Amino acid sequence: MYITEKYWNHYIGTTDDSLTLVEYLAGKQKEEFSVEEIFADFGLDKLQDDFRHPEIPLIFTDSEGWEMEIHYAIDLITDLAAMLLECKVNGTVDLSELSDNFDEEATSEIRITATAGELKRINKALLAFVSAPLAYDLSEMESAEGMLEMAAICEELRKELLA
Repeated sequence: MYITEKYWNHYIGTTDDSLTLVEYLAGKQKEEFSVEEIFADFGLDKLQDDFRHPEIPLIFTDSEGWEMEIHYAIDLITDLAAMLLECKVNGTVDLSELSDNFDEEATSEIRITATAGELKRINKALLAFVSAPLAYDLSEMESAEGMLEMAAICEELRKELLA
């Protein structure tokens, strides 16, 4: 897969939030998702595009009643951007290649779609992160150097996604 060679496991796709996103997508047992649906299911749509320090919990409740929480909104945005890029390059993303704990019975090949407006929103979020990575709550868990490295990778990802 394209993103596993270039982005995944390089500050993107390496967190518990990444695993939560993969589990969420697999658990829905669907082949196609929209960015709007993912934002709504986790509550990102309520943040008014300020993903630095969300004041509300970002939680999705699965069909069995289990709550799945995203700890850092920017993690979900960067992971989602990488998956969108994979879909742009190859048409789909294979979830089983993104997680070692993938449920073999779950749907693994999915497609994530985005409207022009949704891509603009992702672009805006990535630009905001790239311009001030240390302003994000994620910086509590990562060194300043690591945050700057992640920002540089996100800038590459942003440019490639929107090219």
